[in-house]
Amino acid sequence: MSNPVVLPLKTVRNPRDLGGYVGFKGRKIKSHRLLRTGKINGLSKHDEHFLLNYGVKKIIDLRSPAECQKCTDEELPGVEHFDIPVSVEDNTKGGNSNVAATFARYRRDQYAGFRMMCHRYRSHVEKPHAQHSFHKILELLADTKDGAVLYHCSEGKDRTGVVTMLILYILGVNMETIRQDYLYSNYMLNDYRADRDASFKKSGENIYFRANMRILGSVSDAFLDTSLITIDEEFGGLGKYIREELDVTPELRDALRELYLEK
Repeated sequence: MSNPVVLPLKTVRNPRDLGGYVGFKGRKIKSHRLLRTGKINGLSKHDEHFLLNYGVKKIIDLRSPAECQKCTDEELPGVEHFDIPVSVEDNTKGGNSNVAATFARYRRDQYAGFRMMCHRYRSHVEKPHAQHSFHKILELLADTKDGAVLYHCSEGKDRTGVVTMLILYILGVNMETIRQDYLYSNYMLNDYRADRDASFKKSGENIYFRANMRILGSVSDAFLDTSLITIDEEFGGLGKYIREELDVTPELRDALRELYLEK
């Protein structure tokens, strides 16, 4: 695959432009059109100016209402903002309201976080709420004739990763490129995981807990495959899933390709 386009932002995790990937009939995705990032609260002035100068016109927040309330996105002048949560659960807590019990499990079971992440990736594609949100996102993209759309979750890797997988597939990008783009989040979040692990170690957390936190701060082939296998087994494959569960008509598919692929 071509090298991912990493944006020079210091106060936003995992910021990338999907431009340059080769899609349908060899046409490349346009630059300055589709941006994937982590949350955008606490933007520096430099990063705010960069995004505005880069052409951002719309921001889609994929996080739950609780996450949005806790860390509200910055309001950028002239930029429309849309809350389209993939899940109503607070994913920063692993979808569990009883944080104490969850953390206790992380301190005794090395694989608890892994199992939770697989469950999350399954629910992200099989729940009707998520499917409805995916459709709304694609419709919004089809209604954006110019400028950049920035979409994000918390760390820009899981919910953002699934949305990116769907967008790239519809635009005709091959699955190995889609997978490598998804896995690139691990490289982008190396420093974030290292800093967080150092903090947990300093606070006295045990090795099981720290192992789980590294898993929660990472992406994995196994996580993406959980979504893809769920789609295959329950919905008859990714193409059929997009057509029938996400209600992506040929007209919507073609409109997205015309808008986001070079001629």
